[in-house]
Amino acid sequence: MIELKSYGMQTHQGPHLNLNEDLVEADLVNNLFMVVDGFGGSNIGDRVAMMVRDSLKRSYTKIAIDPEATLPFFYSHKYLIEGNALINAFHTAHQNVNRDNEQKSMDNRGGASVIAAALAENILTLVSTGNCVAYLYRKGHLTVEVLPDSLSSLSRDTFQSHLHSVPMSGIGLFEDLHYSVRELKVTEGDLVVLLTDGAYSRLSADEIKYTIEKNLESEMEAIKELFRLSNDRGNLDNQSALILQF
Repeated sequence: MIELKSYGMQTHQGPHLNLNEDLVEADLVNNLFMVVDGFGGSNIGDRVAMMVRDSLKRSYTKIAIDPEATLPFFYSHKYLIEGNALINAFHTAHQNVNRDNEQKSMDNRGGASVIAAALAENILTLVSTGNCVAYLYRKGHLTVEVLPDSLSSLSRDTFQSHLHSVPMSGIGLFEDLHYSVRELKVTEGDLVVLLTDGAYSRLSADEIKYTIEKNLESEMEAIKELFRLSNDRGNLDNQSALILQF
């Protein structure tokens, strides 16, 4: 079984906003980690982000700790019980947010981009919807393990790439939930990096890699430098990051 040696996480409203609609969570008891980027505006996105976080934790832990628990939305032999539990937790959160939105006018509805990771033995299951991203840093190489589902997939260039980070999916965004699943076999020395768009959209992969390598002994310093670099480039958004070091 692989052990999580250390981690760092931070969320911030950014240099221009008074409200933070992002959340970051590390549940070491249940080996569940996530970053959440709420949207909808003041007193909407932040509330939905908390609703999504709480729903994911409640649903995931209920299923993951009880192998006999019912999987109400989804089951596949392809994934571990933890992966199936996390996928079902996403469906439950999506259902809860949609129900909350039903009685509200369009301008009062909210949703969230989310990427969550569940660790079981040496398998890290990543489930994502919306415009968050997951990187793996391993032995000097940085790879994207979960791509953001955003307008960037429709763009042919990287000019002003931060303008292409609008989510194309998300919890509560559409009637159907669109998500991606990635199972990752982690080994000693791996770093897994989860970011919201306020932390990555103005940076290149090489800049993120360089920042990680500069700060291998301190996840918090790496996060602070990523935030600072994004802000120096004109970031206007909330920012969240979670780095897991194995």
